[in-house]
Amino acid sequence: MTTSWSLSGTYFESCNCETACPCVFLSEPTEDECTVLVGWHIDKGSADEIPLSDLNVALALLSPGHMAEVPWTVALYLDERANGKQSDALTRIFTGQAGGHPERLAGHIGNVLGISSVPIEFEADGRRRSLRIGDVGSVTVVAIDGQGGEHVTVAGHPLCIAPGYPAVVARSTQLDYHDHDLDWELSEKNGFFSPFAYEG
Repeated sequence: MTTSWSLSGTYFESCNCETACPCVFLSEPTEDECTVLVGWHIDKGSADEIPLSDLNVALALLSPGHMAEVPWTVALYLDERANGKQSDALTRIFTGQAGGHPERLAGHIGNVLGISSVPIEFEADGRRRSLRIGDVGSVTVVAIDGQGGEHVTVAGHPLCIAPGYPAVVARSTQLDYHDHDLDWELSEKNGFFSPFAYEG
């Protein structure tokens, strides 16, 4: 049982809302539902004595309406490079069983479609973030240009994957996901990215 853990690194997400997604302000999605891919790269992390650095985690999320009011359906993907103990620790953390901010996020989940170990490729390069989840999904986002070419950011939003960090507003160049009878193909939609730090 995980009793002490911490993770830090970088995360990003992309969904089918127009930029910038109103769900983070506890408003209705711009479509009837919100379909989201989220990826985390752990730069530094451990759970008890189990090292978790340099591993990736991904989440596919479907919210059939207002994200703060309806249960989410999700599928969790763990880096296949993780050994048994590492996979168990990541599962406990990202399903909310180990406390911390993931527990708060997990409180919105109503249905878990599956937890799988797959190859996960996470890339962060300047204004670009990309994620490949085995052969079931991929997504790329690029930060939008703000005034003077600076990042556009959102801070203090109530529905937040990475509290404590301003989210850089981005737009997808592509998002596709095909698993658990869910089929998403879209582009030019919302994205966010930032550092993250969780502990429990």
